[in-house]
Amino acid sequence: MTILNHELRMGRKTLAIWTAAIGGFIACCVFLFPEMAGQMKTVSNIFASMGAFTAAFGMDRLNFGTLTGFYAIECGNILGIGGALFASMLASNMLCKEEKEHTAEFLLTHPVTRMRVVTEKLASLLVQTVIMNAVVFLLAIASVAAIGYEIPWKELALLHGANLLVQLELEAICFGISAFLRRGGLGIGMGLTICFYFLNLIANLSKQAKFLKYITPFGYAEGADLLSDGRLNPEYLAVGMCFAAVGIVAAFWQYGKKDIH
Repeated sequence: MTILNHELRMGRKTLAIWTAAIGGFIACCVFLFPEMAGQMKTVSNIFASMGAFTAAFGMDRLNFGTLTGFYAIECGNILGIGGALFASMLASNMLCKEEKEHTAEFLLTHPVTRMRVVTEKLASLLVQTVIMNAVVFLLAIASVAAIGYEIPWKELALLHGANLLVQLELEAICFGISAFLRRGGLGIGMGLTICFYFLNLIANLSKQAKFLKYITPFGYAEGADLLSDGRLNPEYLAVGMCFAAVGIVAAFWQYGKKDIH
């Protein structure tokens, strides 16, 4: 567990900053809702007349005047983009930073197998992601309670759970990519995340592009779909978990045979 503890210790500041930022922005949005609730009907009508822009973000299928609709659009995007960037940022450097920082010779001369190195680094990603999501979820619950509204437990749990799965899929993919890199993959990981996000927007805009939902992990975390269906789309989720499995297998395979400088 030495490598796991080391990674958690080294990443604690980054974890704290991203958790505070995402949780803080979500709390601010929730606190703004009571002040804006009286104007939400007008805002919903405005958004409903914006055509493609409305469809891209699923606002044509949500009632912006309700807490759950407002939360799915505003807070859902903060959690979706922020959480995904955090996950990809961590994972894309996890297996290549030893070469980049010239610490590989120190790590790999110890009596640890490469399999154990990959396993403990992967575990550190999972632990940090779960901690971040747990704290953000508690902040969201506390914020809703603070403004005096009834807590929509099912809807919030579904939205946060779906975004946790998105982060885990992105982590697995970026973790696999990092095993093939030598000088860091921060740009690759974050670029891939942004690309996936825009693929989901394109899929929302066109029926001909609906197949992109099978490619982007954001496809099964769409707030409008989650609230209207009350569940995750099993087809999109199954494909996403297959991508995640491929990423993890690739990480173990490549790192096990990699000529590390």
